[in-house]
Amino acid sequence: MQKPGIFDPAFRVALGDRIYGCDDCQEVCPPTVRHAIVEKPHGKTQAWVSVMTILNSDDETLLENFKAWYIADRDPKWIRRNALIILGNIGDASDEATQIVLKRYLIDREPILRAHAVWATARLGLNYLLPSKDSDPIVQDELNSLPSVRL
Repeated sequence: MQKPGIFDPAFRVALGDRIYGCDDCQEVCPPTVRHAIVEKPHGKTQAWVSVMTILNSDDETLLENFKAWYIADRDPKWIRRNALIILGNIGDASDEATQIVLKRYLIDREPILRAHAVWATARLGLNYLLPSKDSDPIVQDELNSLPSVRL
């Protein structure tokens, strides 16, 4: 989930609503088992992160809010990529804010984000928002292999 590049389509649905994977790894990996809390965590902790907040935040805000996360190349597009997948998995297609965000990402300057916006848009059954073609081969590949609509 933290790896840069296209998120493998075979695992997008399985991602569900998880924005970041290390929490799962930390829970099951024996070397990270702690027997006692040594120190109270500093700063504000959150159990839940709004996908829409992530998709509507600027780079600086994302990097500040998630500075404890491993983010490839410290590039917030990888957080946004995951957020777009989650939006496709749990978003409400009838919600105007969801449609506005998807429209914005379908024309984003980053092909990786456009590609994942294509997937999320199709997954929500909003194919009428999709462009018929894209100049970037990554995005065009997504347009050529649209997922099934989430039921």
